[in-house]
Amino acid sequence: MTTLKLHEQPERVAKRDEFLKQAGWGTAQRRLLAGDASFRRYDRLTLGQRTAVLMDAPPPHEDVRPFTAVRGILGGLGLSAPALYAGDEAEGFLLLEDLGDDTYTRLLQRGTDEPMLYRLAVDVLVELTRNIGPADLKSLPALDDARALDEVSRLTEWWWPAAMGAPIPSAVLEEYRAAWRAVLPRGRQAPESIGLFDYHVDNLLWLPRRQGVAACGLLDFQDAVRVPAGFDLMSLLQDARRDLQPGLEPELYERFLAGLPKLDRASFADAFAVFGAERHSRIIGTFVRLWKRDGKPGYLVHLPRVWRQLESALAAPAMAPLKSWFDRHVPREKRGAISP
Repeated sequence: MTTLKLHEQPERVAKRDEFLKQAGWGTAQRRLLAGDASFRRYDRLTLGQRTAVLMDAPPPHEDVRPFTAVRGILGGLGLSAPALYAGDEAEGFLLLEDLGDDTYTRLLQRGTDEPMLYRLAVDVLVELTRNIGPADLKSLPALDDARALDEVSRLTEWWWPAAMGAPIPSAVLEEYRAAWRAVLPRGRQAPESIGLFDYHVDNLLWLPRRQGVAACGLLDFQDAVRVPAGFDLMSLLQDARRDLQPGLEPELYERFLAGLPKLDRASFADAFAVFGAERHSRIIGTFVRLWKRDGKPGYLVHLPRVWRQLESALAAPAMAPLKSWFDRHVPREKRGAISP
């Protein structure tokens, strides 16, 4: 069953219409705003001069409770997560503030000042890291070693057979997992913070009428996790889909550290490298999975970039056991493009 058919089922349509009626938006015009890789669907509603966004996240495929919980954390810190107008968590409907269409992706395509946008996004991360409370942090699921090992296994499960022509030998796979077990503790020396998990240009908006860090709108944060500080900075600066202009990444890295002077630089550098490698390995496997399992080869064009990012992370001293594994088992000519 496709996502589109699921949302069009009569029972689901009736529940949606009843929710909108109870929220006072029953007569609103509705237009598809976006779908994503999940079962969620977003519609823009227009009622006179007002607009709102409907998130339709049908259970049991989706659960809107993490979104509402993280939205509350972000809003409580004065950050621009969409306001919640109405919700039915049991049925998976949320009526949200419409933050507009000016995502960083669209703005950058139109030539908006790239350093300005990225500096604002980094300042949001500084504010979030500095001010999130212990109770809010504890409420988040942890990106623990078991989850990290599961995520990096996508590289060996999906990328390896596509690139190497055969499944990975069991002994080589166990070496891979052992190498990760060796490096993950090095990444956990930095203090824990919140990671919004998909903190990149597709999920950030510019809201120029708002002041300070509130000028950066935040989307798609329902997968937030408890993770060593800097995870979102790495996601932002080492985007799988685009390269930053030369010199901007080191500037922004230093901007983050300058805003958090109590962070130990060495521990932070280790966390940045370890969880950078974790993310890049997961993404390499995910992009191949999208091709092989879901018939979406368009993501393969990004593999050379993500491999460069992974190799950069592997160059850090903390990554020596994993770098050794890649050097022994993955020839350099294999680290890059795959043709569908």
